[in-house]
Amino acid sequence: MIYLVEDDNGIRKLVGYALRKEGYQVEEFALPSDFWAAMERERPQLVLLDIMLPQEDGLSILRRLRSARETAKLPVIMLTAKSSEYDKVEGLDLGADDYVAKPFGMMELISRIKAVLRRSEEPKEPEEYTWGSIYLCPSRHISRVDGADVVLTHKEYELLALLLKSGGKVLSRDMLLETIWGYTFDGETRTVDVHIRKLRQKLGDAGKYIETVKGVGYKLGEPENV
Repeated sequence: MIYLVEDDNGIRKLVGYALRKEGYQVEEFALPSDFWAAMERERPQLVLLDIMLPQEDGLSILRRLRSARETAKLPVIMLTAKSSEYDKVEGLDLGADDYVAKPFGMMELISRIKAVLRRSEEPKEPEEYTWGSIYLCPSRHISRVDGADVVLTHKEYELLALLLKSGGKVLSRDMLLETIWGYTFDGETRTVDVHIRKLRQKLGDAGKYIETVKGVGYKLGEPENV
């Protein structure tokens, strides 16, 4: 569902028609009060928001959306006749995901909508993981135990990251082998065991967090229980 907040009847109807033709569900609002009432009933996937509106301007609406925990990450594209660099920067600084100045082409608008929706649907990699004394930051490729850097090989790093992502769930040897190495050995999983042993050694005392589940694989034990 896309919510379109635009007080110009001609533009609103034209955009709504074009989006429905592309297969999107659309609700149109000429007044901010109607938009807020709809927000109480159903949350959309994306909001197309004009700046110059009666009752409340689009930037004020954007501020309210971004300040509420429930809508802080709701995708918003600004649609506005204001095309100065200052207006664009202000909208983007307030948290708009994109900015389209009028007049705009429908194909361009639809392309931007698809791009924003794709970005919003992509799983977000957590910036960091902590498990007891273990700290891992995938985006910076940092691995530490008790604040001290631990040098890991690429496969060891991937193993640790996968265990941390699992949140304590049991991961089979076959699953680890296929996910990290990309193949299986028809039941031969010694490669996984060897890398787990080396990983435990490098983690020192924190290696005890990696528990062996007999006949299955490995998991991370709860820090307070190990």
